[in-house]
Amino acid sequence: MARDATELSVGAGWARRLAAAPRALALRRYGLQIGTVAMALLLWVIYAVKAPETWLSDDRIYSSLMSTVPFTAIMALGLTLVVIAREIDLSFPSVMAVGMLVFVSTPGDPILGLLAGVGSGLAVGLLTGLTVVKLGIPSLVATIGTLFFWRGIVLVATAGEGTGTVEETQSWVGKMLVGRLADGRIPAQMLWALGIAAVLWLLLNRHRLGAHVYLVGDNVESAKMMGVNADRVRITVFTLLGGLSAFAGVVASLEVSYFWPTVGEGQLLPTIVAVFIGGTSVFGGMGTIFGTTMGSFITGSIEPGIVSIGLTGFYTQVIWGAMIVLALVMQAVVMRRVGK
Repeated sequence: MARDATELSVGAGWARRLAAAPRALALRRYGLQIGTVAMALLLWVIYAVKAPETWLSDDRIYSSLMSTVPFTAIMALGLTLVVIAREIDLSFPSVMAVGMLVFVSTPGDPILGLLAGVGSGLAVGLLTGLTVVKLGIPSLVATIGTLFFWRGIVLVATAGEGTGTVEETQSWVGKMLVGRLADGRIPAQMLWALGIAAVLWLLLNRHRLGAHVYLVGDNVESAKMMGVNADRVRITVFTLLGGLSAFAGVVASLEVSYFWPTVGEGQLLPTIVAVFIGGTSVFGGMGTIFGTTMGSFITGSIEPGIVSIGLTGFYTQVIWGAMIVLALVMQAVVMRRVGK
C-alpha cells in the first residue's frame, strides 16, 4: 500500500514537471521578446502623451526614424548571431568605414563598388573569425584591437579627409539603396533592413546553420559531441557580421552623400543596446531576430523621443545604459525561472 502511494506520488511529480516544461520553454523562448514589445509600447505611450503633436499628428518623425534606424538594425542583426554563438565583436563600426573606403576606391559602375565593399567586409569578418577561433584569442580582446586597427587603416588611406558621393547617391545603385518610395515617406534602406531581417530569421529558424548557432552558444562541447563543426559556425557568424557592417557603411554614407573616414564611430553603443534589449542573452544560446529588430527601433527612438518631451539629448546615454542593465536583469530572471 505504501509502495503504491509512493509510486503515485512520484508519478504525480513527473506529471507536474512535464506539464510545466512547455511553459518553461515558452518563457525561455518568448519571455524576453514579450518584455521588449512591452518596453516599446510603454515608450511610445510616454512619447505620445508628452508630445502628441510630434508622435500623433506628424508622420515626419516616423519617416526620419526609418531613414536612420536601418543602419543600426543591419549591424545589430548580424551581431545577434555572434552573441547567440557566445562571442562578441566590437570592430563592426570600423568595418563600416572599410566597406565604404573600398566602395569609393573601386572604379567603374557603382555596383562593382558595392560588391567590392561588401566583399571587403566579409574578408575582414573572416579574418576576425580566424583570429578568434584558430588562435584562441578571446573575441572581446581581439575585436577591441581590430576596432582600432581597421579605423587606423582607413584614416591612413584617406589622410583623414572625406569624399563626396553625390554622383554615387544619384546613380541607380544609390537610388536602390537609399531612394525614397511612397511619395518620399519610406526610405529604401528601411526595406533593405526588413529584408535582411527576414533572411536572417529564416536562417536562424529554418536552416541547419541557425540550429547550430544556437547549439554552439548554449553548450559548445555538447554541440561538438552532436557532430556540429563549432569552429566553422563561429567563423561564419563573424564573417556575416563583417559583410553586413560594410553594407551598412555604404548605405549610411550614401544617405548623406558623403564618405567621412569616421563613419560608424557613434554606432557601437546603440547597436549593442539594440541587441541586448532585444532579448539576446549575453550568456549565448538565446536570441531572436524579431527582438533585435524591435530593439533597434527602441534604441533609435530614444534621442528624438526624449528631446520631443522636453529633455536634453544628454539623457540619451543614461537611458541606453539603464536599458542594458534592465535587459540583463530580465535575462537573469527568465533563466532563473527556467532553471538554466
